[in-house]
Amino acid sequence: MFTIRPIARVYNERKRVEDDNWGEVSSVIELEQDFEEESLNEIETFSHLEVIFYFDQVKDEKIQYGARHPRNNQALPKVGIFAQRGKNRPNKLGLTTVRLIKKEGRKLYVEGLDAIDGTPVIDLKPVFKEFLPKGDIKQPDWVSEIMDKYW
Repeated sequence: MFTIRPIARVYNERKRVEDDNWGEVSSVIELEQDFEEESLNEIETFSHLEVIFYFDQVKDEKIQYGARHPRNNQALPKVGIFAQRGKNRPNKLGLTTVRLIKKEGRKLYVEGLDAIDGTPVIDLKPVFKEFLPKGDIKQPDWVSEIMDKYW
């Protein structure tokens, strides 16, 4: 076992967990008070960040350990929890690449973060082109189907 503490919190207008329409949501990520503002020095020189966050609103009894139909849609294949990006994951971790709009002191203004208001942020990393996948990205057709209205 180990302990991870939040480094920041998400603030936005989205109060409920919903699967779609995240594209118009703007968020502020604000550092927790026990982190120095200088921990964000030069972060504004990057266009995108990876945000690792904790799905704190997911109830333990909702956690999936095996396979399920994405969005509980029986028309979709039954796939393992690690072969999808659902929130009901064993360690309740989310990961999203966001566009950094600006930095103001301890606050980062971002677009494209699919986390609700108050969500704890576990870590932030700048996106390096060299860490992006090389070549074509392969995914099953059902992914494009469920992501059609996500952003």
